[in-house]
Amino acid sequence: MKRILTLLICITGALRGYSQTPPATPQTYNFSVQEAVNYAYQHQNKVLNANLDVKSAEYKVKETIGQGLPQVDGTASFTDYLKIPTQLLPGEFFNQPGTFIPVQFGVKYNSSLAVNATQIIFKGSYLVGLQASKTYKELSIRSATASKIDVNVNVTKAYYQVLVSNEQIRLQDANIKQLKLQLDQTVAQNQQGTVEKIDVDRIRVQYNNLVTTRENTLRTMALNYQLLKFQMGMPIEDNLTLSNKLTDIKLDENVADVTIDTAFYHKRIEYALQETQIKLNQFDVKNKKAAFLPSLSANGTYSASYQNNSFRDLYSSSFPSSYIGLTLNVPIFSGGQRTNQLRQSQITVQKSINDLENLKNSLHLDAQKANVSFINGLQTLKNQEESRKLAEEVLRVSQIKYQQGVGSSIEVTQAQTALEEADNKYIQGLYDAMVSKVDLDKAYGRIQ
Repeated sequence: MKRILTLLICITGALRGYSQTPPATPQTYNFSVQEAVNYAYQHQNKVLNANLDVKSAEYKVKETIGQGLPQVDGTASFTDYLKIPTQLLPGEFFNQPGTFIPVQFGVKYNSSLAVNATQIIFKGSYLVGLQASKTYKELSIRSATASKIDVNVNVTKAYYQVLVSNEQIRLQDANIKQLKLQLDQTVAQNQQGTVEKIDVDRIRVQYNNLVTTRENTLRTMALNYQLLKFQMGMPIEDNLTLSNKLTDIKLDENVADVTIDTAFYHKRIEYALQETQIKLNQFDVKNKKAAFLPSLSANGTYSASYQNNSFRDLYSSSFPSSYIGLTLNVPIFSGGQRTNQLRQSQITVQKSINDLENLKNSLHLDAQKANVSFINGLQTLKNQEESRKLAEEVLRVSQIKYQQGVGSSIEVTQAQTALEEADNKYIQGLYDAMVSKVDLDKAYGRIQ
């Protein structure tokens, strides 16, 4: 009883200590684009599973190799004949012709122990499978590389989205600051009787709308941070800040490289994956051809049997036996099944070769589209930057004219609205240009 009480006290204390264990403290990170990508390589579920597929392929190779090693099995059996089987023997054996005499053969208890071994000497499908397993591992490695490229692209785009959101907040803060100053000046002028209250109301409405827009942008930026952490495989509760700035992203570094290298598609992982698939299909053809060849294997068995009417004395004596031998299997006729299977595999190889050629054309088209999108994105961004500067200048001049009494508040309000629209188009153009840069790098196989 004391032992049970002591055990309950220990369990209660352990549970209490477990319940008081504080939750894991959120981690804080400050990452550049490359650091965020490297983190994703270590934590993103898609990459982790792809790496597990590579490990599984390694075991698959070992499994295939093991098929060519000796296969050894052990067996054991025990039989208790509740009623010993009876056989009918002709009466001639017992000088009773024309009759059948029931006779029981065997003993009540029987047992046997055996070891069986087989070894492949020649089997064409095994040799082909051994070669194909290595190619299968190569396919898994390249698939893992494709997963890393996808993660790299997704993380980079999500990172750029946060940078653009930060820039959008900066522009909105500058506009709010300027608009607040203008509102305060207009209110003071209204109190002095130099402007009408409607002028104050126009600016106040615009100010309130811009403040609301900024709050919406802040919430969207928080969501963009969550998306970035999701793409990285980072726990949502962890804290993440970005060390890169927009000025660190050199958008024009690819402008000089807009010509398509005729062999660039060899850098694309999709092309390498298709090449590997063709190899696997060709190995399947070899495997089908190997089915026409004979196979040879060695086998051997050692067994010991035990028989007795007394269970106690069952294993007192044994009756061993053993043998070794060769088994030759020669395929002769299968109704044309092997031939038709071979022809199907050959057709699959030809289809995969056609797919490779089509993929080559598709990759060329992707590269051309990425070039056009990138150049258009840069040109659009340049135009939006110039438009934004012009909108700032129009607003500045409108404010001066209004302060000097030669302009109207409506003109200032319209200029302010035009600047906000120019800001929004600039932000969208900036993000589009950055995304098109990522797509261009992927199209040329620069992301590995």
